[in-house]
Amino acid sequence: MLKKSLQTLRRNLEGVVSSESTDIHMKWKYLAGKWMRSMSRSPHSESDRGASVPKEKVDCVVIGAGVVGIAVARALAIKGREVLVIESAPTFGTGTSSRNSEVIHAGIYYPRNSFKAIFCVRGRDLLYEHCSRHDIPHKQIGKLIVATQSSEIPKLNNIMNCGDQNGVNGLRMMDGLEAMRMEPELQCVKAILSPLTGIIDSHSLMLSLVGEAENHRTTFSYNSTVIGGDLEGDQICLHIFETKGLQEWNGSSVLCPELLLVPNLVVNSAGLSAPALAKRFSGLRREAIPPAYYSRGCYFTLSNTKICPFKHLIYPIPEDGGIGVHVTLDLNGQVKFGPDVEWIDSIDDISSFQNKFDYSVSAKRAERFYSGVRRYYPNLKDGSLEPGYSGIRPKLSGPRQPPADFVIQGEDVHGVPGLINLFGIESPGLTSSLAIAEYISTRYL
Repeated sequence: MLKKSLQTLRRNLEGVVSSESTDIHMKWKYLAGKWMRSMSRSPHSESDRGASVPKEKVDCVVIGAGVVGIAVARALAIKGREVLVIESAPTFGTGTSSRNSEVIHAGIYYPRNSFKAIFCVRGRDLLYEHCSRHDIPHKQIGKLIVATQSSEIPKLNNIMNCGDQNGVNGLRMMDGLEAMRMEPELQCVKAILSPLTGIIDSHSLMLSLVGEAENHRTTFSYNSTVIGGDLEGDQICLHIFETKGLQEWNGSSVLCPELLLVPNLVVNSAGLSAPALAKRFSGLRREAIPPAYYSRGCYFTLSNTKICPFKHLIYPIPEDGGIGVHVTLDLNGQVKFGPDVEWIDSIDDISSFQNKFDYSVSAKRAERFYSGVRRYYPNLKDGSLEPGYSGIRPKLSGPRQPPADFVIQGEDVHGVPGLINLFGIESPGLTSSLAIAEYISTRYL
């Protein structure tokens, strides 16, 4: 895949080659040939292989083809930069970006002036505009945040105040009777109506962003992994390896890179693997890398019903580590409940770096779902929940800790010129993706 990507980059450059840039054209032609020859040879010793590793300068590299990485690549490319996206999986959006609720959030929960608050509100507007312009399936169906007992009303009032401070328009507090008239299956004593919340087909969104990025000469290299990097003068040199060659790697043996890239700009948007990858960049201040926490969230689907019980998304009061097991409706009318919160404390850096996460959903977890969901949906029938899917949250705060904000850091923080690290891009990452991309392409170019 890497040699194909180099060929694509060469073709992109051929499309804009002029008499002044013939040397660039010949440089990429040479590099592509050298890469194909090196890959056709059998492995030798590390010293022999190190001497033959292809190496070249590139403009911008985005590590990770999740929704945020794709959005960043598109934004950079639209501004005229040559962009290479390196993704370890066989295609885009296979991680957190495809394992979430597919909700367009309004921006209610997050502390005032935090990245999450700013990017969610701005990203929401950009996302609706993008969906309308490109005919991406979505619906602005609204949601109800509900208090199911009087002791939860102060928390509901705090959520309302937070949303107002963040500039979320249209929020309205209502009593339980009004909310239950809107949703007859609902049980609550008070609720907030958020009309700006919606749902989206995340795959269609990512596909459109990939298409736009490629139309602006971005190249995507799948099955390719950045295994580390080192500083060469005032620039970072990335070490690239084909993903299939890492399957048996134990994390301790030395890997000789199969390709070296020296970019002008690098965006580490590796999601769950971003902190572990940052630790493999020599010259980066270790104290700048925040601790990583992982939380699995499972979803169950509603079966044995022909009529959807709700017209809006239904959210309970947030819980430790998440915003509660909520009702999500997808664009096909399927009802989902989730995600719950299951802290995972046995993920080492190598497992994280290689994306070795357990995404299985145990049917036994349904018992907790029944008890939680029936607080606001008392008519949920026994046997109506089926295991769906799960996702892993790339968190920067652990159990019983205050929720951490997104972390976007440049050279002034970690000391590596041209490197931008994105850490802790959990919810509302999907909603914030276009705003994060706008911020990076504006501030760091």
